[in-house]
Amino acid sequence: MTIYPVILSGGVGSRLWPTSRALYPKQLLPLVSERAMLLETALRVTDPAVFAPTIVVSNDEHRFIIAQQMREAGLVPLAHLLEPEGRNTAPAAAAAAAYVQTHDPKGVVLILPADHHIRDVPAFRAAIAAGEKLALEGKLVTFGIVPSAPETGYGYIKRGASIGAGAFAVERFVEKPDAATARTYLDQGGYDWNAGIFMFRADRILDEMRRHCPSIAALAAEAVHKGSRDLDFLRLQPEAFNACPSDSIDYAVMEHTHDAVVVPVEMGWSDIGSWSALWDIGDKDVGGNVLTGDVLTQDTKNCFIRAETGLVATLGVENLIIVDTGDVLFVAAKDRVQDVKKIVERIAADGRTEHQAHNRVYRPWGFYESLDAGERHQVKHLMVYPGASLSLQMHHRRAEHWVVVSGHARVTVGEEIKILQENESTYIPVGTKHRLENPGGAPLSIIEVQSGDYLGEDDIVRFDDVYGRSSKASAAE
Repeated sequence: MTIYPVILSGGVGSRLWPTSRALYPKQLLPLVSERAMLLETALRVTDPAVFAPTIVVSNDEHRFIIAQQMREAGLVPLAHLLEPEGRNTAPAAAAAAAYVQTHDPKGVVLILPADHHIRDVPAFRAAIAAGEKLALEGKLVTFGIVPSAPETGYGYIKRGASIGAGAFAVERFVEKPDAATARTYLDQGGYDWNAGIFMFRADRILDEMRRHCPSIAALAAEAVHKGSRDLDFLRLQPEAFNACPSDSIDYAVMEHTHDAVVVPVEMGWSDIGSWSALWDIGDKDVGGNVLTGDVLTQDTKNCFIRAETGLVATLGVENLIIVDTGDVLFVAAKDRVQDVKKIVERIAADGRTEHQAHNRVYRPWGFYESLDAGERHQVKHLMVYPGASLSLQMHHRRAEHWVVVSGHARVTVGEEIKILQENESTYIPVGTKHRLENPGGAPLSIIEVQSGDYLGEDDIVRFDDVYGRSSKASAAE
């Protein structure tokens, strides 16, 4: 029997701002290793003797970034479902189960958050093997993390009667407790952290959803069956999916079903829910510091310091979180990092954009980053993937100069098409149709100089686009 891994990648990870942002959230970032967290999740479930290719559920804005990361890792998803808007985990799981049911009615579905760290992969695999047997019997399985501390940031699962093979009936799900209650759970035993990892047969979860949350089951299935193909993606039908009540799997199904079971597991798990969580699992120097990037410390203790662009130097500080992304320097007391959402909310309320995107902005063809900007000019660095192409487009209010730094470019300007080599350039007047392509096998690096009275990203009219994007640009495209 094949297990169908489903990776839920709909979050924005605001508690890890400023590295995690809405258009490039934590699951797409290499926070624990050299690979993005979503890839780490996918690579845990790639044994073809056990697992089918992954099913990814994400929002529309992240689709090309995820597709590129999967492609670079040599992974080909079974499907990539696009949510028109986030409706929490129950509709996403229902859509994935409905998709699996069209291929394998009794296929076993494994629901995995995209942004969790698991240190002991063999223990994870052993728990999955135990859970599969229970799922095949019709049980709805959740995996409880054996607690190592009285943690107040997680929900808990209270074990009921043993059903053998190290598994237990679920007695109840418990909300995030206060510190005293969490200490009681740890002292009493029989309570596990709720990791949000689930396993069940596709037909069983849909049966239980029809019983306990029928609108989610019906609307999610309709969204799948009426979905539309867009390149390698399946767009869930917006009218049906957006009508789904926003609810979690726990609240919608697991708290109500009589067939919920928990498999406790110790596997070095963390949901990487804050900067202090990264400090907890990180390799520490003699001062207890976790350092990433170009960092110089003197008399510094128990800090997490991440330098993404230049040097960060510290002197005589303790228990701080310091993150420098180039456009943002974030400094916080280590015991206050759960409040970073308040900063993100203030940035959004002030009409700023630092919560949305980094200085480097990813597109399906590569990325661009701003190097300099003034009232009537902007200088960008563009990197175009091998074989990739920008849209055939036009700007009403700006002209552009392109200089090839490395690689070679196929350039369309008006009716002329030409090849530019390194150190060659071209000029695109205002209102002229143009396109940039990389016909080579290596990345293409371009310096773009824009000039005009308006330099916003929405001054783009697309005439042709290989990625199927709309004629008007959006913040994510």
